[in-house]
Amino acid sequence: MAIADFSLAGKVAIVTGGSRGIGRAIALGLAEAGADVCIAARKLEALEETVAAVQSTGRRAIAVPTNVRDMDALQNLVEQTKSQLGRVDILVNNAATNPVFGPIKNLEERAWDSVMNTNVKSMFFLSKFAREAMVEHGEGGSIINVSSTGGLRVSTGLGAYSVSKAAVIMLTKVCAKEWGTDGIRVNCIAPGLIKTEFSRALWENEAILSNSTSSSALKRIGMPKEMAGAVVYFASGSASFTTGQTLVLDGGSIA
Repeated sequence: MAIADFSLAGKVAIVTGGSRGIGRAIALGLAEAGADVCIAARKLEALEETVAAVQSTGRRAIAVPTNVRDMDALQNLVEQTKSQLGRVDILVNNAATNPVFGPIKNLEERAWDSVMNTNVKSMFFLSKFAREAMVEHGEGGSIINVSSTGGLRVSTGLGAYSVSKAAVIMLTKVCAKEWGTDGIRVNCIAPGLIKTEFSRALWENEAILSNSTSSSALKRIGMPKEMAGAVVYFASGSASFTTGQTLVLDGGSIA
C-alpha cells in the first residue's frame, strides 16, 4: 500500500454546482483520481458538457438536475447516485449563490433567505442524506464543503455571503466532530478570488482585482483547476487522519 495514497478508484462522488467553474474542475479532478461522479446543477443542459468531460477520463458520470433548496431534490440526488452508480463515498458541497452586491444595510429578507438557504441549509441537509448513504455501506466517507475567504474576513459588498461562508466553516467542524465515529471525515476549502463566471463581477472590477492581486503573495487570482487538488486530497486515503479542517486556497492573501 502506498504511503501517500491519492487514488479514488472504486469511489463514487457527488459534486453540486458541478456544471462550471470550481465545481466542474473538482468533478474532473475526482474522476482523474479514479472516482465515478454524479454531477448536480439546476439545469440538465448545463451539465451535459461536464458529464462528457468526466466520461472522457474513462470514469462513469451521471447528471442529476437538482435545485439544492428543495429537500426532495436533495434526497433524490443521493438516491439517484446510489441507484445508478451503486453507492456514495464522497460529497462535495459546492453549490452557492450571491444574488446581491452592496451594503448589508440594503439587504432584503428575500435575498438573505436565498443566500442562507442555498449556501448553508442545503449543505447541511445534503450532507445529512449523504451521511446516511455512507453509513449504509459501512466504509465511511468524505464530505468536502466549499467555503470562501469571505468566511474568514469581511468582504465589502458581500455581507450575507460572508456570513453564510463563515457558517459553512463551523458546520464543517460540527459535522466532523459528530460523524467521526461513523468513519466520515468532513473538511472544507476556502478559495480566494477565483476566475469563474460566478465571480466575474469581482475580477472584472479593476479596483477589486487590483486589491486582490496586490494583497496576494502570488500577485494573481486563482483558476478553478487549482481548487481540485485539495479536494482530491481531502477525499483520499492520504487525508485519513484529517477532519474538521479548512484549507485556505487564496494565493497567500491571508498569509
